[in-house]
Amino acid sequence: MEIDQIYTELIKEHSLYSDNKRTLDDATDSQLGVNPSCGDEITLNIRVKDDIIEDASFEGVGCAISQASASMMIDIVKGKTISEAKHDVKNFLKMIKNEDLTEEELENLEDAVALQNISKLPARVKCAVLAWRTLDKLLTDK
Repeated sequence: MEIDQIYTELIKEHSLYSDNKRTLDDATDSQLGVNPSCGDEITLNIRVKDDIIEDASFEGVGCAISQASASMMIDIVKGKTISEAKHDVKNFLKMIKNEDLTEEELENLEDAVALQNISKLPARVKCAVLAWRTLDKLLTDK
């Protein structure tokens, strides 16, 4: 698989024009995520009320894949319970590892399914999972 095939319009759109890349002044939790192998770095911010992720955002720098993946993840988890978001993280990581998911589980990953074949580019896997692992750490600490 050529790297050009990964950079689809969807990934480009999420990485360049994301409404999710912004400051979240009233965040209830934040978590720094770093990919030391390439320098990608994000700070994930969430606002949780009554176990619901009301809003989320990210700030930082990185390649198109890490930035797009963060944006896609936020679109997926906003409005969900912490438990539902943890389940989405688990399913995304399973998808990246080429583990079996049901059609419904894949549909629940929405735009993030565009990253399904990233495992064929091992150097990019850490980029794709950075935001998801950061969210997992943030939610585990809750």
